[in-house]
Amino acid sequence: MGEGTSNRTTKSGQLADLAFQHIETLAYVVLGLLLAIAALIGIADAGVSLLKAAQSFGNAEALVIAIDGLLFVLMVVEILHTVRASFRSGTLVCEPFLIVGLIASIRRVLVITLESSQVNQPGKWSPDSEAILHSTMLELAVLGGLIFIMVASIYLLRRSHRKDVAT
Repeated sequence: MGEGTSNRTTKSGQLADLAFQHIETLAYVVLGLLLAIAALIGIADAGVSLLKAAQSFGNAEALVIAIDGLLFVLMVVEILHTVRASFRSGTLVCEPFLIVGLIASIRRVLVITLESSQVNQPGKWSPDSEAILHSTMLELAVLGGLIFIMVASIYLLRRSHRKDVAT
């Protein structure tokens, strides 16, 4: 009786594993399609923003908005690459997530820089803007440290991968 039960458990486990594998594959395909659509919409939006920035030559805010849109598209494409790589290999690779985090941090630095440049213009200085400036500088310092850590992590991952391939 014990062998028959074990055999049924194995068969039902294999059936459940196969079902979950199909669901995972379907989820990857749907997620990939949605990310591809988001990337296409983001490219179109970034293109329009870039045209507006070109038309308003000298407007730094329009240029930063265009760059922000382009970096967003780059993040979406990198996430799409991660989904594709995970789908192929069946394992989750951490380097693309570090790259997405790096791009997101750089985007935030650009936005903070633009916002703080607007606060520092003549006639706009107030005690509130001074507090905003201090918190902005703290956030920039934290982001700088985070960017350094992510770059170092990517470097170490690539270096360890090269050593694994060499041995």
